[in-house]
Amino acid sequence: MSGIWIIEVIMSAKIILFIAEPQAVTGIFPTLKEAGVQAGLADNLNGALGFIKKSKPLLVFSRPSFQGFDAKKLLEQAAQTPDFPPVIIFSHNGSAEEAQDYLQHGARDYWLEPLIWDKIKLVLPTSEPAPAPEPEVEHRPAAPTAAPAPSQHSRFQIIGRHPAVLRVLALARQVARSKATVLISGESGTGKEMFARYLHHNSDRVEAPFVAINCAALPEHLLESELFGHEKGAFTGAINRKLGKFELADGGTILLDEITEMDLGLQAKLLRVLQESEFDRVGGVETVKINVRVIATTNRTIEETVKEGKFRQDLYYRLNVIPLKLPALKNRGEDTIELAEHFVNKYCAAYGLGRLAFTEEAKTWLLEYDWPGNVRELQNLMERAVLLAGDGPIQKSHFLMTEGEWMPDDLNAIEEAQQGIAAAAPPEDMDQALSVMPLQEMEKKLILKSLDETAGNRTRAADLLGISVRTLRNKLNEYKKQGIDV
Repeated sequence: MSGIWIIEVIMSAKIILFIAEPQAVTGIFPTLKEAGVQAGLADNLNGALGFIKKSKPLLVFSRPSFQGFDAKKLLEQAAQTPDFPPVIIFSHNGSAEEAQDYLQHGARDYWLEPLIWDKIKLVLPTSEPAPAPEPEVEHRPAAPTAAPAPSQHSRFQIIGRHPAVLRVLALARQVARSKATVLISGESGTGKEMFARYLHHNSDRVEAPFVAINCAALPEHLLESELFGHEKGAFTGAINRKLGKFELADGGTILLDEITEMDLGLQAKLLRVLQESEFDRVGGVETVKINVRVIATTNRTIEETVKEGKFRQDLYYRLNVIPLKLPALKNRGEDTIELAEHFVNKYCAAYGLGRLAFTEEAKTWLLEYDWPGNVRELQNLMERAVLLAGDGPIQKSHFLMTEGEWMPDDLNAIEEAQQGIAAAAPPEDMDQALSVMPLQEMEKKLILKSLDETAGNRTRAADLLGISVRTLRNKLNEYKKQGIDV
């Protein structure tokens, strides 16, 4: 084996790396190709790391070990490398002990074979994700040096000084070491998972697994299997025993994200887990005992869901031992500026740029904007601003919230181009030359710059530009006809 292969090279933002023997994974490659996914295959650590550095895959699927390869060495590299893609370990004959071991070493998840597209697509982002927010507090020096990398020692500290945030944080800190269930509520994007990780990180279970599952992402029959596992032959396609999330989280913490989306039948089974700390796998007769701390989140008003009969009242009481209600970003005042500065520093470091500051107009806009997407929206907007600001400072126009508001920084070059066009045009065509041609040039320059800043990722470039991928593709086709290499 030569070390690494690109199985199918296509223009796609979806890239997956498999680290395994070819016969273990190549059967799924035709399905991936049909879904527009680019697959890479590596059989050693160096080849895998080289592919990850060059191609930036969204996910890495790795065997635990084979032919001298040890996935723990890969996970060690992942822990030391910023923005390393999530690693999912998949095994032919797994065990709860092995799963817990790899999760403790930093694996995102642990699966049993076979790998199937229906399951992969549920964990595959629709586009290359921005680096995940790491809510640490950093004291940033005033000198205009490159932005510092995030501190690993304060990784799960929460940014914010608003009294509403400090109250929630104080309560979380006080109950972190208990086994009490916690119900975290708040609008989408307010940071519920970050608070869940903060609770785990500050508990006596910090060395044990933290396992998260989105209850809204799977239909009922798949969610039950994901939560509680199944026995071989339990249903069509169950060719091996599968360990569920509760079993994989034994000794640690499980996060049930969007708990109000869970079917009423499954709610009854979850209630038994909370009451008795035990459950049965799907199709199983053996009762599995566990020791798991449960944290649940919801973006709904759960009391209303109970009144509507869509959520069990007894389960609500079991979950709501410690309620944490997160405020919306629009109600957090100056926290918005502190969070914005944090994300700007983060993306400046990620893209190798110098430190950027905000103009007063930009700060005023940040404080006055309504933030319907909360902290998640703020994070995405700050990445956009970093890419467009150049040498800075960041201005309101760099947020691209109003169509046509942004203008490129190098206007001198555009003015020179205008003068050249005007000199070549007949006097009666001068107004047309000055008003129409520069706009096209600016549009082209912005598109090419966005592609350059996103390493050719069309999905992210289109998102930054505020246009659809289809529109971007049409523009690039026009440029190709003009002889421009894109």
